[in-house]
Amino acid sequence: MSSAVFRRLRFELDRLLLLQIFFPLTYLIIFMVLPILTILLSARNYSLSLLFQPMYFNLHPTGSIYTLNKFENTIFLQFTGPSFGVILNSIIIAAIVTASASLLGIVVAFILARYKFRLKMLLRIMAIVPLLMSPFINAYVVKKLIGPGFGYNTLSWVLSHLTGMDLRISFGGIAGVILTQIITFYPIVYLNVFSSMMNIDPSLEEQAENLGSKGFKLFRTVTFPLSLPGLIAGAALVFIFSLEDVGAPIIFGIRDVLSYQIYNYFQGVRVNIASPETGALALTMLLISLTVFVLIRRQTSLRQYAMVSKGGRWVPRERRLGLKGKVAVYFVVFPLVILTMLPQIGVFLLAFSERWGSDPLPSGFTIINFIELVEIKGVFRGILNSLLYSTVAVGIIVFLGLSASYVVARLKVRGISLLDYLTTMPLAIPGLIFAFGYFYFFHRYFPNTALDPLYNPALPLILVYSIRRLPFTSRSVFAGLQQTHISLEESSLNLGASRIRTLSYIVIPLIALNIASGAMITFVYCMGETSASITLGGLGGDVSSPNHKGPITMVMLDLITSGRLAGVNLAAALGVLLMCIQIAVIVIITMIFKQSYAFIGV
Repeated sequence: MSSAVFRRLRFELDRLLLLQIFFPLTYLIIFMVLPILTILLSARNYSLSLLFQPMYFNLHPTGSIYTLNKFENTIFLQFTGPSFGVILNSIIIAAIVTASASLLGIVVAFILARYKFRLKMLLRIMAIVPLLMSPFINAYVVKKLIGPGFGYNTLSWVLSHLTGMDLRISFGGIAGVILTQIITFYPIVYLNVFSSMMNIDPSLEEQAENLGSKGFKLFRTVTFPLSLPGLIAGAALVFIFSLEDVGAPIIFGIRDVLSYQIYNYFQGVRVNIASPETGALALTMLLISLTVFVLIRRQTSLRQYAMVSKGGRWVPRERRLGLKGKVAVYFVVFPLVILTMLPQIGVFLLAFSERWGSDPLPSGFTIINFIELVEIKGVFRGILNSLLYSTVAVGIIVFLGLSASYVVARLKVRGISLLDYLTTMPLAIPGLIFAFGYFYFFHRYFPNTALDPLYNPALPLILVYSIRRLPFTSRSVFAGLQQTHISLEESSLNLGASRIRTLSYIVIPLIALNIASGAMITFVYCMGETSASITLGGLGGDVSSPNHKGPITMVMLDLITSGRLAGVNLAAALGVLLMCIQIAVIVIITMIFKQSYAFIGV
């Protein structure tokens, strides 16, 4: 190493920067890398040959796509889907959901990015409504709308009135899970693709038009290829989220998927009958997720997406819709997007209703469900637990995110990109894998301590939240640092100010809005964390107890599945509470902070 390089490193790597590298790196290694690595290293303990049994991997599926029956004047049509075993079912569901969500997301993104029409802003708002969090209860509403059951579901009721025929059409099993996930996850693709299209240099499309490319050919040869980074990122996230989603399988009663099997493992832990095969299933889910993540990154890096005027400012290309376009938007796209909003609308209706039994729509109006959120001690304890866990986790995340992002943005040292990679990696790892890794690692090596989820899940939940939601704050802080010129810090350091004084009085005040918005987004997603909450949180005692350790999503699941009178209505009230918190955060960030709200993967 030359003396000049050594002097530069000695100047840059002062004591504060070393600490800012040490703490995030150590935290991520202990609470992310080691639990995940434990799953990989323990593969020898699992009989992977079990996974090739018919119940896990079956090339000769059981069941059919649909069944059609007729009884007197009533037609029964039920879509279910064949079962290929636990592993193949999960992959097939994730693949179909990813393809369908990508197609819908591309259509909505292209229309909003390239055309002018009335009610465009309304369509933009409507398109992100499905991302408003209401774990489990939105899947329950979808099942009431289209699922099997006694009497008419909402879909059959509407079709029967429109056609005058007695139709009983329902989607259950795997088909119900697929539809629920498409509705829930397509906005992730839409937002990523929309962002990519808005960043395309208009001159590229104009030059292609001058050379004769118009209409679909222009989209196929220019617009779509330049939007691929957003599409690939969104599609990868949808695949991983579909793979780990446990809400829809629980509600539709689908046990032959990886997520349900891992969730069921934790149910068995509570009564000491945990299945030994679950470790192999968790390893399989982890390998699938990491493979998708690596392949997506490799595919993206192989292509060149640089713009001619990179870094410039331009007005995105927008055209006015013709007659055919208006018909397509107002009579196809709008109704389709409205259909994807129905679960959230149904959650609100259910929260303010007295019952929703076999009738196609909820009935009765009441606010007692919201009053009981405070009066029922077990439910109120879940709210308090989530507030405590989320607040502590956000404090940790702000410290880690600020430290890691500052080092990555300002320090030009070989290998520092590893820290950036580790802070964004949690997006690619399913929450169920974190839950299984935490239980396997800390229960085995730190039994009967605060780190042992079986002893007390409070601290493990806080740690999982702080790892899983770290990317939201770190990316927000990093964006703020990129917009803050380094010369301001250099001037302060040259005038004799210490690094910590410069950070406290120069850097942090300049990026305070980025820190605040990142922290608020993180808090929302900590409150709505599902997979880790219902697995690790389920080890914290019966949620009907006023002293249980389960968070709000664990309470929602218990209310829906326990058969308790008006339990579903209470769960819907909790869902409305979570959605209102998220709406408030969106309004504060966009209207007060004047920043864009970052959804998952955006």
